[in-house]
Amino acid sequence: MIEALDVPGVSLRSDALIALRRVALSAQSPPVLAALPGGFATRRKGHGLEVADMREYVAGDDLRHLDRGTTARTGRLHVRQFQEERDRVSLLIADFRPAMFWGLRRAFRSVCVAEALSLIGWTVVESGGRVGLLAVTGADPVIVPARGRTRGMLDVIGGMVQAHQAGLAAMAAGQGADTPLDQALSRADRLVPSGAELVIASGFDTPGAGLADRLDALARRRVPHLLMVTDAQIGRMPQGRYPIRMADGRRIRVTLGGGETPEDPLRQIAGRAALVLDAGESVEQTARRIVAGRPAERAA
Repeated sequence: MIEALDVPGVSLRSDALIALRRVALSAQSPPVLAALPGGFATRRKGHGLEVADMREYVAGDDLRHLDRGTTARTGRLHVRQFQEERDRVSLLIADFRPAMFWGLRRAFRSVCVAEALSLIGWTVVESGGRVGLLAVTGADPVIVPARGRTRGMLDVIGGMVQAHQAGLAAMAAGQGADTPLDQALSRADRLVPSGAELVIASGFDTPGAGLADRLDALARRRVPHLLMVTDAQIGRMPQGRYPIRMADGRRIRVTLGGGETPEDPLRQIAGRAALVLDAGESVEQTARRIVAGRPAERAA
């Protein structure tokens, strides 16, 4: 890789994304003890592996749940009740199309995408959920099936680093094109089960005419969340025409700057609210914005 591209903020390193586990956990608010007021921790009974309670047998109970020890001590049949397991599955969708490989301050937008998704992914696996990856590129996507625990998050990080390196190399060679985002999301619903959440981190350049319809279709059985990664410095630049060199070598001038940076942390993308993240901010600031802007955990 070209030496100028192998620097922090431009290239993506797995060790940096692994280190975000500490940042993600420290940014979290104290856990809510119960869904109802009062502050008492509650257990939701259901089908699982962890025993939540013991009670006397009643007609119709599953005999496989008989507890021999309690039955022997009391002389009456007792059955175990188990704590319900809540399977949270999150598909992290990273936009590594060519338009994401630029930035004016701390990092490329593509790097901020990977950082934001890593922060979210670490919180998911630490709470017992599973994470998968769909990395959208200028060529073939990189897909990592959803898995739990640290191993699953390390697989996702490896997939993001692989896709990002390929995107950087293609950009340096003047290759690749921005596939419309609506087309790139066409396989997302086949990668995770119904009820899963989809976290889409993108600049939403070249969204495609069917993005709103695509998000509506995904929302029927899954829960999409949008993260819009931008660089607020553009709005603070003096207004003028700036020279830009295109991937094919052409030089053009574009009008930038002179605008006000909006304070609202939300934008509307294809009729849906998107949390705005600034690629120029530190990862600690990004983590705080994610915690403040993401919706509360869905009830099982």
